[in-house]
Amino acid sequence: MPDTNRPMGTDYSPSILVTGAAGNLGREVADRLQAHGARVRCLVRHQTGPRPAVESVVGDLTDPMVFRAALQGIDAVFLIWPLLDSSPAHPVVAELIAAAPRVVYVSSTAIDDEADRQSDPIVQVHADMEVLLRDAGLRPVVLRSDTLASNARGWAAQLRAGNVIAGSDVARTAVVDERDVADAAVAVLLAPHHAQLDLSPYVLTGPEVLSRADQVARLGAALQRPLSFQPLPADLARSQMLADGRPERLVEALLAASVSRLESNRTTDHVERLTGRPAGTFARWVIDHVAEFG
Repeated sequence: MPDTNRPMGTDYSPSILVTGAAGNLGREVADRLQAHGARVRCLVRHQTGPRPAVESVVGDLTDPMVFRAALQGIDAVFLIWPLLDSSPAHPVVAELIAAAPRVVYVSSTAIDDEADRQSDPIVQVHADMEVLLRDAGLRPVVLRSDTLASNARGWAAQLRAGNVIAGSDVARTAVVDERDVADAAVAVLLAPHHAQLDLSPYVLTGPEVLSRADQVARLGAALQRPLSFQPLPADLARSQMLADGRPERLVEALLAASVSRLESNRTTDHVERLTGRPAGTFARWVIDHVAEFG
């Protein structure tokens, strides 16, 4: 297990590029790296508020010139792929080969390594990215993450209007706190380059398997409100997501996932293997974030 509690003095201050740094997971990773004394550079599509001691590069990950500039002097890269197509990643991989940093890629626990094709477009692009990075000889450390607890933030608007959360249903899964995924990522990113890292995918899950209704019940308990989950048929779920401003291609991918993705009863200790402590529960996440839903 990598040790991120060692002194981070002038003799060891790695430079780490965080992609997706404006998102729920990327923000957590960047904050933790900074707290450990790493030199953090964030790649973001749009300028965000100032973050002391964090350098930002504004631009598109798929723009080779932008990515090349972002990689200058970088020791490791936290990579989140934002598209539903791996084709635009080929120039990205070429830049990674030239710069030769350690690559930590966030993937999906829903990947079936025995399948020729994955259950839905979201899982398929993660599988394609894993193959692309490995075939390029980059030896990525792959973190296959389960459903992030922070996805529940998407229900906040409905909670302001009432006690029913309506949306497409999905198979039960071991929802994982994004803070645990971030801690696991940081442990790998800060590990010395001579450290023996398992190059098989780490599978990061929470400690319990939950349905959407289970998550809503835990949210209701924290808010002390009688919340319920209402599954929507595909046509109504599509209309709702499009009205929320989600891109049509993403909406279709999410609907495909709700129909085709299989239930997973798998939980692992991989968060603990990387961080030294067990993964937190979704109930704990809700308590820590309850103010966001009030």
